[in-house]
Amino acid sequence: MRKFATTVVCAAAMLGTTSANAETLTAGVEAAFPPWAYVEGGEYKGIAIDAMRAIAEEQGMDVEFKDLPWPSLIPALAKGKIDILVTGLNVTPDRAKVLDFSIPWWENDDEVLVTEDSNLNVVTALCCGQTVGAQGGSTQFTWIEENLVNADTGVEMRGYEDYVTAVEDMKTGRLDSVVTSTDTAQTLISKGQPIKIVGTIQQNQPQALAVQEGDPHELLAKINKGIMAIYNSGQWGEIMHRYQPGVQIRQIPTTMPDYVDSYEKPIPGYSN
Repeated sequence: MRKFATTVVCAAAMLGTTSANAETLTAGVEAAFPPWAYVEGGEYKGIAIDAMRAIAEEQGMDVEFKDLPWPSLIPALAKGKIDILVTGLNVTPDRAKVLDFSIPWWENDDEVLVTEDSNLNVVTALCCGQTVGAQGGSTQFTWIEENLVNADTGVEMRGYEDYVTAVEDMKTGRLDSVVTSTDTAQTLISKGQPIKIVGTIQQNQPQALAVQEGDPHELLAKINKGIMAIYNSGQWGEIMHRYQPGVQIRQIPTTMPDYVDSYEKPIPGYSN
């Protein structure tokens, strides 16, 4: 590991300081992924939303958010239908083959969720005839498929468009457990969902923004500079604590796996 310390226009009106001639980015988000991106009271909110607005303002750009189902986001970016993928995105070897990543700004774990009154633990929730849910196209979905379904553990897997729906199905008994990120799990619990975390599986997964492979619009330097600017100013910490009070702010950049070829030095917009 190397160390590196629905379509909604909310650009110029939200950023204020950008000019009418500023470059406008189309940022793809999944607006059902709290605390990173979601809708509340008819407004888009979340860590990724607020951070992208701050990065754009810092770099003199405007940003428009385009809400797409999670499985559509990476193909949309690869085909140039959006300029940048903003929702909390885990870095993986497969994604690194088709996308270029910004400097990583967070790390996350994956948690196993069950209902509050369940007697299942982290082992029994993921074996022996249980039905497990995850978001289609997510790293959690891939982990369940590779480590449980393909290993003939007796697990049945169901894919969902978003985790809110998966948790609702678990509450009604259609699922025995759900696997999601720590951030999402803690947010759902804080909002009063009658669920609990019984264990952790994948740990310390780096998360980053992503642009098209090869960075054809030369966005990475601006994005990386913007990330470091809001981190060094303390704005990143303010955004994180707005949605996750008390969370420990990790140093940015976090660690990036060696398989991410786009991180051959010099890194656009960042040198260390």
